[in-house]
Amino acid sequence: MDSRHPPLSPACPTLPEYLRHWAATTPDRRALTFVEYPAPHSRGVHRTLTWRRLDLRVRALAARLAEQAEPGARIALLCPQGIEYVTGFLAALTAGLIAVPLYPPGLPGHADRLAGVLADASPSAVVTTSGVRREVEELCARTAENPTRIVCVDEVPDDAADGDRQPAAPDAEAIAYLQYTSGSTRAPAGVEITHGNVVANARQALSAYGADARPVTCVGWLPLYHDMGLVLSVAAPVVRGALSVLMDPAAFLNEPARWLRLLGTHPRVLSAAPNFAYDYCVGAVTDAQKADLRLDGVAALINGSEPVRPGTADRFHAAFADRGLPATAHCPSYGLAEATVFVSAARPGEPLGRFALDRDALAAGKALPARPDDPRAVLLAGCGTPAGQRVRIADPAGRAVPAEGEVGEIWVQGPNVGRGYWGRREESERVFGAEFDGGPDAPGGRWLRTGDLGAVLDGQLIVTGRLKDLVIVDGRNHYPQDLEATAQDAHPAVRRDRLAVFAVPAAVGSVGGTGERVVLVAEHIRTVSLGELDVPGVVRAVRGAVSARHGLRLADILLVAPGAVARTSSGKVSRALTRARYLEGAYGRAAEPAAGPAPDPAVDPASRAAG
Repeated sequence: MDSRHPPLSPACPTLPEYLRHWAATTPDRRALTFVEYPAPHSRGVHRTLTWRRLDLRVRALAARLAEQAEPGARIALLCPQGIEYVTGFLAALTAGLIAVPLYPPGLPGHADRLAGVLADASPSAVVTTSGVRREVEELCARTAENPTRIVCVDEVPDDAADGDRQPAAPDAEAIAYLQYTSGSTRAPAGVEITHGNVVANARQALSAYGADARPVTCVGWLPLYHDMGLVLSVAAPVVRGALSVLMDPAAFLNEPARWLRLLGTHPRVLSAAPNFAYDYCVGAVTDAQKADLRLDGVAALINGSEPVRPGTADRFHAAFADRGLPATAHCPSYGLAEATVFVSAARPGEPLGRFALDRDALAAGKALPARPDDPRAVLLAGCGTPAGQRVRIADPAGRAVPAEGEVGEIWVQGPNVGRGYWGRREESERVFGAEFDGGPDAPGGRWLRTGDLGAVLDGQLIVTGRLKDLVIVDGRNHYPQDLEATAQDAHPAVRRDRLAVFAVPAAVGSVGGTGERVVLVAEHIRTVSLGELDVPGVVRAVRGAVSARHGLRLADILLVAPGAVARTSSGKVSRALTRARYLEGAYGRAAEPAAGPAPDPAVDPASRAAG
């Protein structure tokens, strides 16, 4: 057998059992590599563990954690991205504890979220590293009601493992970890993901992206506290016995060419990123950096976690086609934490699904075709077909829509759907226990209500937006991401994918109004200051474009400093938090006053920063 290629995966019920299998059958094959970039423009320093070594480190740490907490207790992971994070996560599962994937203190703008999650999860112990121990101790002293034990992964010796004795395998139905939602539309909630859920979803993803029967290397920079990063960089490689190559998200943001170099270093690479990252690579990777790239070994590039724009895929392929990037490697995908992560996916090797839809019909709940060159058309990417799950579209009454092209809420059923929200019984029953109404032909069983709107066209799932984000003015529905796309294309000073549209009561910022007003908060590009911009000109261009294309007047348009638009811990724009900050007056007055009395006076928005 070629030691570089794993055999087909066995059918193990939990990740710890998969880890033991690969350690026993392919002990000297590489399991995990973390690439550090200690200096600007560094090519990276590689740290690697074999399956035997990874298993030993996991068993040693699991034994130490078992001394600190009872089975079923929560263990918070506050490690930096790297080998220690992966080891800590797998060790918590191996010890029969419930992992809570988080991040160290210091992530800008997310201190309140971290404190809130720790209070909600109430962990018995924290896993971190010696490099950030002091910050973790200070955090625990401020937030924990009871003293929290702290275990540093890099301070646990190998001999803490009990020889070759293996811990008892955890129950597949037990909770493996709490995946806290990103908080883009509400306060974060901990989704209870069982051992069986994560194994099922890893296998579903491997099958969907063609990695279940052929060798693959998983390359990733997504944070491991994010559901897509955790499953693609930890769970799926452990299930498949594949090499996982990791880098820090900051290393990608500082120099995106690093990610592309890693994609070209290994054969048959599977990787993932949000839509913005592909546009970022197009704009930030220089011709000199492109010169030594080889991307012909890329098997699949998953695009998910935020709305997928067909134009982004086109720009990315055009930029790197001459580096060998396959035209059919781009895989728009849909998922959510409540379903572990992956729900549906476009398959590698297939052309990108493109859908031009009539905007007015879409607002009325119908996905009807339009000409792609029609200025009032909405261009959407298809997110493929379900990844080993059942997906249905439900109308507001909870009935399955009878035909393709009907827009409704996306409902999901499958072995990857989590048990519910930690400590939220009523909300769990409402979200995870939905049942279809409509007679004997209705799909049976309990379903997950995703809160996302979509339709099925030509057999593909089309995601049209978030139910809670929908803007309704004068009885017409508007999708905020559609308005945002128009706004960012209206003027080059508007920073792409760093803007938020939302509705507020008409009384906010005006007198005597009724109904709702629509507000846009947008960051300007980094290369200029607000004082250098023709702000009224930017506002006129944006307001005119939105009015012409959507028949909607933006009541307030605020141009703010880079970093001022609120984002979730996974980097997505949070419309809910941006709206809350707007209502609190955090962004100051509009760049151009709306019709009627001026909004309350406030601070120059150029001086505002996130957090």
